[in-house]
Amino acid sequence: MTKTTHFGFKTISEAEKAHKVADVFDSVAARYNLMNDVMSLGLHRLWKRFAVETSGAKTGDRILDIAGGTADLTALFVEQVGETGQVWLTDINNAMLTIGRDRMLNEGIAVPVAQCDAEKLPFPDNFFDHVNVAFGLRNMTHKDIALKEMLRVLSPGGSLTVLEFSKVWKPLQPFYDTYSFKVLPLMGKLIARDEGSYRYLAESIRMHPSQDELKQLMQQAGFERVEYFNLAAGVVALHRGYKF
Repeated sequence: MTKTTHFGFKTISEAEKAHKVADVFDSVAARYNLMNDVMSLGLHRLWKRFAVETSGAKTGDRILDIAGGTADLTALFVEQVGETGQVWLTDINNAMLTIGRDRMLNEGIAVPVAQCDAEKLPFPDNFFDHVNVAFGLRNMTHKDIALKEMLRVLSPGGSLTVLEFSKVWKPLQPFYDTYSFKVLPLMGKLIARDEGSYRYLAESIRMHPSQDELKQLMQQAGFERVEYFNLAAGVVALHRGYKF
């Protein structure tokens, strides 16, 4: 029997999901940063800086940025770990990864880059001091497998941070739903010339585990001392867990 998963609100075969997600990001890559600024009123930059500061990354650390895309987090981590550290920029999508790589090179910074699937990371055990994934986990077909891979490549004492859209404070739900399903696709149509991809974004957020559900997933994968921080009334949450 063919295994199925969700793509937004649709049920599709697992084999289809990676291709459909790739199509989404191929389509939005060129205007991805602009849309992030417009959608969040620039707040995504503060959320990402909070993620880096909360990670505990320090000078000389080796960092893995999963689903790093246009390199917003990679650039911040480079500042954090300094010249003696190392930050790997990775993404499964070539269009996004190319933008991130070129951005870093244009800033005079050469970082190691790898196009790879988070469910099959091409790195040895206990290799990184910190792993980060921002706004990428919800697009992964097998989140449990990806989290176990993140744990595997972390060195003992290392940490994982997951920055992701989450469940908004309940009194704000009606307003958030209107924004997500009416305003967001319209902005996608006008700015990114892609209404469908931003409709998928809204749907994928609703299908993503809640704060407590993701905390439990991380614990089941083997992470310890898992905690989360709600940002913007739960529109986004930062989860942090450790490998001991």
